[in-house]
Amino acid sequence: MTLTPVQFRLNGEEKAEFVPSGTTLIAMLREKIGITSPKIGCYQGACGACTVLVDGEPQVACLTLAETCEGKSIETVEGLPKGTEFHALQRAFMENYAAQCGFCTSGMLMSAKALLDKNPNPTREDVIDAICGNICRCTGYEPIINAILAAAGNRGPGRSSSRSA
Repeated sequence: MTLTPVQFRLNGEEKAEFVPSGTTLIAMLREKIGITSPKIGCYQGACGACTVLVDGEPQVACLTLAETCEGKSIETVEGLPKGTEFHALQRAFMENYAAQCGFCTSGMLMSAKALLDKNPNPTREDVIDAICGNICRCTGYEPIINAILAAAGNRGPGRSSSRSA
């Protein structure tokens, strides 16, 4: 078995791992490093439960090879809080009851973070587009959409639409 060295930044910290060729990012994060927020849902890139940010872009970790992350920055939910302070998105998810079983939550948070990093004033349609790759079987999406808009401070009049998730 050939081991491939991978150097990257994880939640702001420099990391170096040796992984077997063909190892997925989700396997490296969960099994080698102990990062458990990205969930294993489908292993097909369809559910979004394993979404992480790679150089600021949402990627499904189940289809991303670890070796392709050489020299890149990876962000997971573990990197969101600053000390004991929740990130604005985490707070908004709690306040808007946007998590029920919690399985999709980390993927939703990372997709939402990518959106707000690029567009701090998204419309409802922007939010829907940003989370379209994330499946939630519990909430019906409304609390999630409301939480993301709340985190952005965009729950005022004229910001909603009749489009549903």
